[in-house]
Amino acid sequence: MDPLELATPIIAPSGTDLGALAAANLTPVLGRYFEHSWSHGIGHRLYDTDGKAYLDFANGIAVSALGHGHPAVTKAIHEQVDRLIVPTAAIGYSEPVVRLATELAATLPEPLDTVMFLNSGSEAIEAALKLARRTTGRAGIIAFRGGFHGRTFGSASVTSSNINYRAGYEPLLPGVHLLPFPAAYRDFEGDEERATSACLAALQELVRTTIPAEGIGSILIEPILGEGGYYPAPIRFLQALRAFASEHGIVLIMDEVQTGYGRTGRMWSFEHAGIVPDVVCVAKAIANGLPLSAIVSTRALHERWGKSAHGSTYGGNPVACAAALAVLATIRSERLVENAATRGAELTRGLQAIAAEESRIGDIRGPGLMIGIELVKDRASREPDGDLASALMAGCADAGLLVLACGRDHNVIRLIPPINVTPDEVGEALGIIDRTLAGLAR
Repeated sequence: MDPLELATPIIAPSGTDLGALAAANLTPVLGRYFEHSWSHGIGHRLYDTDGKAYLDFANGIAVSALGHGHPAVTKAIHEQVDRLIVPTAAIGYSEPVVRLATELAATLPEPLDTVMFLNSGSEAIEAALKLARRTTGRAGIIAFRGGFHGRTFGSASVTSSNINYRAGYEPLLPGVHLLPFPAAYRDFEGDEERATSACLAALQELVRTTIPAEGIGSILIEPILGEGGYYPAPIRFLQALRAFASEHGIVLIMDEVQTGYGRTGRMWSFEHAGIVPDVVCVAKAIANGLPLSAIVSTRALHERWGKSAHGSTYGGNPVACAAALAVLATIRSERLVENAATRGAELTRGLQAIAAEESRIGDIRGPGLMIGIELVKDRASREPDGDLASALMAGCADAGLLVLACGRDHNVIRLIPPINVTPDEVGEALGIIDRTLAGLAR
C-alpha cells in the first residue's frame, strides 16, 4: 500500500454529479478535457465521486509534480495557515517568501539571482515582457508559432497554439513577431538539422526585412512546446538564439512554466542546451497546486526595471511559498530530478516497444517525464489523427489512467506524471496505453 494512503482519511463515495450542480451558475466558458466529478486525490491517484481511482498522468497539466496530498507539502501548508495567510509584500516581508526567493535562486545558474513572485504562468509572462520592454526601451517581441504562454492580453499576444486563444480579441499587443518553431517531425520530415537551419533563416529574414535587431526587446520561447505538441527545441536552435540575443542586446526569456522543476530530467529544461537565459518564467509545479509563479533574472535587470515598475497584491502568498519550500526540499531529498530522468527513460522505452507493433504511433519525443506521443493515420503519410488521440484519451480514462491531448491538430498524447512516479506506475500506465490503443479500430 502507498504510504500516503495510510496517512489519509478514507473518503466515502458521494455519487454527486458535480457537472449537474454546476450547470446553473458555473461558467460554460472554461474548456475541460473530461466532464468527471472529482472528489479527492491521494498520492498519484485522483478519485471521482463514485469512488473510482485514476492513475494521474495529467496532474492538472503538470501542476501536482509530487502528486496529491504529499505529506511534506500538506504539513507545510497547515503550519503556515496557522501562522500567517495574508500576503505582506506591499508592507514588508514574511519568512517563507524570503526563504523561497533564496532557495529558488539557488537552483538556477549564475547570474540569475533575483526573484519576483506572482500568481500564475500568464502573470509571469506578462511581467517578463514588461521587464524586457522597459529595460531595453525596445517594443519588438519575438515569439514562436505553436507556443502557449497564457490567456491574458499580453500573454495571448505571444500565444499561437490554438486559434481560439486569439480569435475575437484582436488587436492584441503590438510589436509581436511570430516565427516558425523547429518542429522537426511535423514540418521537416524529422530532420532536426534542417528544421533548425530553416527557422534560424526565418529569424535572419525577419531582421532583414521587417524589424531591425536593434528594435527587438525580447525573444520568448518554450524550450519544449507545451500545448503546441511537445516538440523539444533543438539544442543548436536554443544556442543560436542565445548568441543572437547577446549580440544584439535582446532579453532572452525562457518560458519554463511547464518544463521546469525537474520535469525534463534536469531542474530546468534550458540546461540541456548549456545556455543561460536572461529571464526564467516559473509556475505550475512550483507549489504543487497552490497559485504561485515567479520570474527570475539578474539583480542588474531588476534594478534597471525600477522600483514599483511592476507588482502584485497576492504574488508571493506566504502559504503558497511555504508549500513551495516543501516542494524544493522534497525534490532535493528524494533526488527527484534524477528520478524524472530514469523513469522518463523507462516510459520512453516502453512506448517505443508499443510503437514497434503499432504503425499509428508516428513519433515519441521529449526528455524526462514530458513525453509526447504523436498519433497518425500511418507513418508513411504522417497525416495527423486527432480522432484517434481523443479516443485514446477517453479510453485510457475509462481504464483508469488520465492523459491529455495537445498539438495544433490535437493528435499528440502528452504524458506528464508526477516526478516521483514509481517504476510500477510507469508499467501500469504503459499497459493501459497498449491495451487501449490495440482495442481502438483502425
